Amino acid sequence: MDLHSIFHATVSMFSLVKRVGDLSYGNALLMLTLTSLFWGGNTVAGRLAVGEVSPMVVVFLRWVIVAGILVPLQWRHICAEWPLMRPYSLRMVLMAVFGFIGFNTLFYIAATKTTAVNLGIIQGSVPILVLIGSLIAFGTRIRALQVLGILMTLVGVTLIAAQGSLDVLLALAVNPGDGVMLIACVLYSGYTLALRDRPRVSPLAFFAVLSGIAALTSLPGLAYDIAAGTVQWPSLQGWLVVLYIALFPSCIAQIFFMRGVELIGPARAGIFINLVPIFAAILAVSILGEPFKWYHGSALALVIGGIWLSERKAG
Repeated sequence: MDLHSIFHATVSMFSLVKRVGDLSYGNALLMLTLTSLFWGGNTVAGRLAVGEVSPMVVVFLRWVIVAGILVPLQWRHICAEWPLMRPYSLRMVLMAVFGFIGFNTLFYIAATKTTAVNLGIIQGSVPILVLIGSLIAFGTRIRALQVLGILMTLVGVTLIAAQGSLDVLLALAVNPGDGVMLIACVLYSGYTLALRDRPRVSPLAFFAVLSGIAALTSLPGLAYDIAAGTVQWPSLQGWLVVLYIALFPSCIAQIFFMRGVELIGPARAGIFINLVPIFAAILAVSILGEPFKWYHGSALALVIGGIWLSERKAG
């Protein structure tokens, strides 16, 4: 094959790759399904991190990597839009502290005390917690189906927390890891509610600033970890887990989610979050070999069914 043929073959290959990429980036279904897959994978990553890197180190490195990627790429937009973001400075700090640092710290602590299956299913309660928060904070009207959905989801989460045992439930002996994960979900729900009144700027620039704030506000937790002598810097497996968490659930998934919202709107895009506990359960069983017991299946059905009911439009 001569150089001319090689050149044309190379150009054709790049054109094909670009066309496939353009089609994929314009496909909301693919973007949002991958987002849920990456977020579901985060529960498995949290379990794989146990014994390989301490939770506060994961949180610190996660946001340092994300900020290191996004802030330089978005710097021009951040500078241009900073006058619009400045009045929201305190709100943005609180969003980063509670939504990114608080949620992720508790998430990875919970991962040392419970299974990835439990983490994923309990995380499925976030949309319902947001609905309850909307009622309390904004007076959002809740329909009868939404109330039924809330009750179903709470039963599912309670079933997981009680590990399917009536004796455990009556004794109020909740798995500590499940309890920590519930608190983490409450924090992330607060962050989600705060997004309602975020500054009207580029979503990617806004996320880049939040990631930078998260990297800075993770330092006290890391310092405490070091001072307490509980810090564990990543092993080789720990670095692989950290890189996955930083690149996929934290960075690429956020970009894909924003693209999905851009293509089909926030209401329809939000429905895809319901796939997270499903992917989390599948990945935990297939990759970690965790047991999938009857109460996992029942709780999963209740959580997904509850969210589906809560999002049904009035006929």
